[in-house]
Amino acid sequence: MFDFLSKRFSNLFSKITGKGALTEKNVQESLEKVKDALLEADVPHKLIDEFVDSISKEVVGQKIAHSLKPGEQFIKIVHQRLLYFLGGQQVGSTFSFQIPSTVMVMGLQGSGKTTTLAKLAHFVKKQAKKRGKDRKILLASVDFYRPAAVDQLEILAKQVGVHFYRASSVNPVAAAKEINIYAKKNFFELVLLDTAGRLHIDNKMLTELRDIDTSLRPKYKLLVLDAMTGQESLSVAQAFDQSVGFNHAILTKIDSDTRGGAAFAFRYTLKKPILFVGTGEKVTELEQFRPERMAERILGMGDILSLVEKAEENIKQEEQESVLRSFRSGKLTLQDFADQMNMVGRLGSLSKISKYLPGMGGNNISPDMMEKGEKDMKQFKAIISSMTAKERLSPGILNGSRKSRIAKGAGATVMDVNLLLQRFEQSQQFAKLFKRFGRF
Repeated sequence: MFDFLSKRFSNLFSKITGKGALTEKNVQESLEKVKDALLEADVPHKLIDEFVDSISKEVVGQKIAHSLKPGEQFIKIVHQRLLYFLGGQQVGSTFSFQIPSTVMVMGLQGSGKTTTLAKLAHFVKKQAKKRGKDRKILLASVDFYRPAAVDQLEILAKQVGVHFYRASSVNPVAAAKEINIYAKKNFFELVLLDTAGRLHIDNKMLTELRDIDTSLRPKYKLLVLDAMTGQESLSVAQAFDQSVGFNHAILTKIDSDTRGGAAFAFRYTLKKPILFVGTGEKVTELEQFRPERMAERILGMGDILSLVEKAEENIKQEEQESVLRSFRSGKLTLQDFADQMNMVGRLGSLSKISKYLPGMGGNNISPDMMEKGEKDMKQFKAIISSMTAKERLSPGILNGSRKSRIAKGAGATVMDVNLLLQRFEQSQQFAKLFKRFGRF
């Protein structure tokens, strides 16, 4: 979803970091490119102007920190403003629903609302399991308008391994009351209620939702938004907020080709947090939205922390800690680089995982390019394996004769070795930015 913005910002920053000083001219040129990127990402004009103006005010008269180069200072300011617009530094770690709770899930038809309920149930189950608990979760639906919506939820409930209840009434408000009585009688800790949607905002739908809200008084009201609808999602959210109200939003289909304007505009305009993002169709593909990590991904810094979290089941604790130590130090070695590639290989699809790696996200990678990337990774690992331990730790000693020996041992060319060193240098630069920005 944010790959489009990531590519635009990465291209911009690669140019400005080469500048010896920040001048009024190159700052203005950079701000114009930031504005163009946000316009193409379907961010509203008014919001773009506010964002760019806030950066401009920060840059003008800014004293350059001794630890940063002028271009890096500009990137740091953009990062800070981007983080603010996306919701600010997150307090706490993982979101948890209060127990017991009723969660009312709303959204337009086609937004992925019903599947999101199953994803939420799976998330809560997994969260509880880590603490040695087993939550009693109920899925139920009052969506009697979309054909087979209730049947779909029942199938998903079985897939996730949670309880499902089918109301006898086909009146949405009466059915909601019936479900509520059943849940209390059977001591369910978490009730996830699917509500009816429409293709567009409909007054009858909103009245129905208000009546269900008044009847149940749910502790949480979540709005599911389709990230592919761009600025339209902001209008949808405003209509729901004014008529029914909601606590948090969940953005679906962020794995699509949408350009990221939805999240950028929603969070700043409505001042409501984005709780989760749907990263695919599987019930396991739901991630907590973390503004600081998303800001870094947009700026091409990757998202190592999320990558480590994804690797918990496949990568040993000591390996995870080793990756974090490397980024905290701001000094990567070729051995660190090889270890990162090995992690990627164990996590599966390069097309998804690459977005979390510094310097690799947001490149609009085609399937052919991704296939080439897989081959390059295998070759890079072979090249590093052909190096001595000293060469891996100190790549600066790699002269022409050493490169020739390494290339021959890996079945590669000197040009391949140089390409590896170029990619490694890019990762090193991002690691230095992490350290200078105090990210860890």
